[in-house]
Amino acid sequence: MPSFVESWLDGPNSTSFYTRQYIPSSATYPNPKGALVFVHGFIEHVGRYEHVHLAWAARGFVVFTFDQRGFGKTALDVNKKSKGSSYGKTSGPERMGDVQWAVRHVKATFEDVPIFLMGHSMGGGIVLGFPTNSDTPPDKETVSLLSGVISSSPLLRLSNPPLSFVRWVGGKACAVIPNFMIPASVQPEYLSHDPIIAEENTKDPLIKRSATLRAIDNMLSRGENLVTQNYKNWPKDLPLLIVHGTDDRVCSVKASEEFYGKVDASDKHLALYQDGYHELFNEPDGVKEKFFDECISWAEARIPPAAISTTSTSAVTPQPAEYSSVTTSPRL
Repeated sequence: MPSFVESWLDGPNSTSFYTRQYIPSSATYPNPKGALVFVHGFIEHVGRYEHVHLAWAARGFVVFTFDQRGFGKTALDVNKKSKGSSYGKTSGPERMGDVQWAVRHVKATFEDVPIFLMGHSMGGGIVLGFPTNSDTPPDKETVSLLSGVISSSPLLRLSNPPLSFVRWVGGKACAVIPNFMIPASVQPEYLSHDPIIAEENTKDPLIKRSATLRAIDNMLSRGENLVTQNYKNWPKDLPLLIVHGTDDRVCSVKASEEFYGKVDASDKHLALYQDGYHELFNEPDGVKEKFFDECISWAEARIPPAAISTTSTSAVTPQPAEYSSVTTSPRL
């Protein structure tokens, strides 16, 4: 059976990060077929994704993930967090540096394994921003380590965005008091059709419904820049999968469609899930299982043949050099 190891690792800016590494069964996969670096969403933590990452490990992938700067145990574990860590305290440039650190860590640990980068919601926006960022980090060498990017329900724009005046005021306030904490809630009932998910989210002690002005402003600005400008920087040869539910009331599916239509990637796919809410990985009635299989199968199809031959994975069919498609899955 797959398992995971918890560790506290020293990352950028003298920050200690809570991390998890999921390991495939050595009996089935003596050598991992690939590695997934995963980036979670806003005001949450990696513990919510245990079932997701176990599914990847069961198919032969190592998974490395971490509670982001300003969230989860990285910000809240009073015994192990860094002195300067506090809840909601983060920024766009720091997030890029942290993801670069995670990718490099995986490369150093598993030298010959293809690396895929995946994120959900805010994390989905971060992984789209990672290869397109006009500043460093990341550097081009780190981006070149990626075999593909998977973005789940990315935060490019909110489904119900604030008025432009409110955003303007928030931006001005951010310049003066960037670490000022303000309420920042995601409605639990918007996450999944499964009411248990909303209940668990409400009771989760690692979810605090607030963040700094800078964290929120950087997050929203980055998403808008991706749709209007930075999509132009996407490396043409970097495969891209975007997965989004059509009834997402948190992050705009229209923005995902717009980004997909603009980005010049030779291998790209947009998978729309009819009536799906924000967290497809928590949707009932077989939806989450379909989501798992679609994402993992997509990655398997993009593993170089040389890597496939050294693992016990079953045969997969590589996509052609030029591949662009959109699918809409009906609700099961």
